[in-house]
Amino acid sequence: MIERSIQKKLPRIVYAGDRDISVWVLRFIIEQGVKPVALMIPDENKATHAQELVPLCNYLDNSRILKGDQFRTEYGISLLERLNPDYITCVHFPYIVPKEVLEIPKHGVINLHPAYLPYNRGWHTPSWAIWEETPYGATLHFMDEGIDTGDIIHQKQIKILPNDTADTLYKRVMKLEFEVFKDAWSSIVCGTYNRKPQLLKEGSTHNKRDIKSIQFVDLNNQVKSGDLIRLLRALTTSDIKESAYFEINGKLYRMRLRIAGRQE
Repeated sequence: MIERSIQKKLPRIVYAGDRDISVWVLRFIIEQGVKPVALMIPDENKATHAQELVPLCNYLDNSRILKGDQFRTEYGISLLERLNPDYITCVHFPYIVPKEVLEIPKHGVINLHPAYLPYNRGWHTPSWAIWEETPYGATLHFMDEGIDTGDIIHQKQIKILPNDTADTLYKRVMKLEFEVFKDAWSSIVCGTYNRKPQLLKEGSTHNKRDIKSIQFVDLNNQVKSGDLIRLLRALTTSDIKESAYFEINGKLYRMRLRIAGRQE
């Protein structure tokens, strides 16, 4: 627990998240004495960890649990304004936060992103880090109207190992994200963080659909074995639909890679 002198200054937080990492972070901030004043979770079609997040906020009545895009409706915006939060904290929250919501918290909306910004803004960050061989890591940053373009609060880099696939790298980077958030927590509470602006012309950005552009493997093309292996590593995720594939006689064959080798 943090010291009593800091407890008096604990921020009012609206928490928004999904995935394992969001459960870890929510549990952590509650352990530090902060009970979010509202919870934002994906709708039933998108949510993977709502059944873990909601019980952690069992003191909230249903009116303070916003599902799906409720947070950007007239009702949701009105609720958030009445709650007067210091921060909205997003951890793998799969929605765009509009300007009218970004402007509600006193200090802003912060986001935990599985990438070493400015590299790999947007989607499928471990896949692009492997394929494009860019620096990778975890970043806590402020949200603005762009996609992962806001000021950086804290970040750490992670080494991409030769036997990493996108799936194993994602699992490793979630642990790093948790470290980044915990490292930055006291600065968030006390308001002592430094904001590092991103140079918007640097780095890389990918939307959700971009991954389709590299999935098809043309069997008539000659490629270097290293490039092919790197592609298969990049496209081995938790979702088979994101894998590389080839076609023979109109039939599609998907490929995933498993590399035997000790992780560091």
